[in-house]
Amino acid sequence: MSFGFSVRLAGVYATAYAMIGIQLPFFPLWLSAKGLEAGMIGLVLAVPQVVRVLAIPLAARMVDRSGALRQAIFAACWASVAGYLLVALSSGAPAILSAFVLASLVYTPAMPLIETYALKGLAARGRAYGPVRLWGSVAFIVGTFVAGFAADTIPARHLIWLIVAGAAAMALSALTLAPVDSAVAPTGAKTAAKTSLLHDRAFIAVLAAAGLIQASHAVYYGFSALAWRAEGYDGTAIAALWALGVIAEIVLFALQGRLPSFVTPTVLLMLGAAGGAVRWTAMALDPPALMLPFLQVLHAATFGATHLGAMAYLARNVPAGQSATAQGTFAIVLGLAMAASSGLSGVLYAAFAGRSYAAMALVAIAGGVCALVAQRSVRVAAV
Repeated sequence: MSFGFSVRLAGVYATAYAMIGIQLPFFPLWLSAKGLEAGMIGLVLAVPQVVRVLAIPLAARMVDRSGALRQAIFAACWASVAGYLLVALSSGAPAILSAFVLASLVYTPAMPLIETYALKGLAARGRAYGPVRLWGSVAFIVGTFVAGFAADTIPARHLIWLIVAGAAAMALSALTLAPVDSAVAPTGAKTAAKTSLLHDRAFIAVLAAAGLIQASHAVYYGFSALAWRAEGYDGTAIAALWALGVIAEIVLFALQGRLPSFVTPTVLLMLGAAGGAVRWTAMALDPPALMLPFLQVLHAATFGATHLGAMAYLARNVPAGQSATAQGTFAIVLGLAMAASSGLSGVLYAAFAGRSYAAMALVAIAGGVCALVAQRSVRVAAV
């Protein structure tokens, strides 16, 4: 029974992240092919980060009050298909922007709701999160390479249909999800909320730590490919470097269930911060080509350990009736932190090029300090 649950959930993660692997690199190409200028493209791409501040809390509150988690996932996924279909049929900057706002309103809650479903269902069945979530990372790589091949063979104005197809695949896979609302709460989890999550010092510290460490990837996400291209790396080499980082992340996810007991959620966050301090400091020093694969492997710490640490903390410490709200708050913090860091990274990279990674190392270190605060807060609460 638990195996079937995990397989179905892995299918949802795979389709969801395959879509993200298509959209992240290639949606801007479609926007450009539709005649949008750089400034408008930037505005359109900022829409999800802004819209999620409204859409995610609203969806999370509705789910926590009604308990209809699986139904909310269905609704978000199928509404996303309609939303992206509307985007595909739109022409002109105002129409595309308006359609994308609507699509983002229904799409941005989908992933936090899926994460809530995963944490509740897997914990109730005694299964680890990482070995299931890794299939999303695998699919992200596949989706990116498939879309890259398509971008070389079909006109860019047709790339939007790959995104629509990805949304449809996610919606279809969501139909296979089993109910979790009646599942038994995981051992050790809180079952009642005595205070608001925003009054929980450890929860706030975990959010800040994860947000800062993930935001420290901004220069890497935004400018690594441009920098490597300028240094003479071809597209295959750049794709291989990115894939190596995701593969390292996949290995960590696969090993989550075998990690020793002292590797607590806050320890994972501190490992992520330490990895960021090392990785981004080395990148700021213009490392030779032979060092790049080793630095990419640190993605297992900077992204993988940070994500696992945050998810494990939420699973163990958030009251059962506030799980969707917690996921929604987490998604908003990550989005806002990444948006701010991305804006800063553009200014820094324009002024300092590769040396701007040094600022990202400082951001990761700040995240590590927050993780240390979280660890101490958890210990105090346990006494």
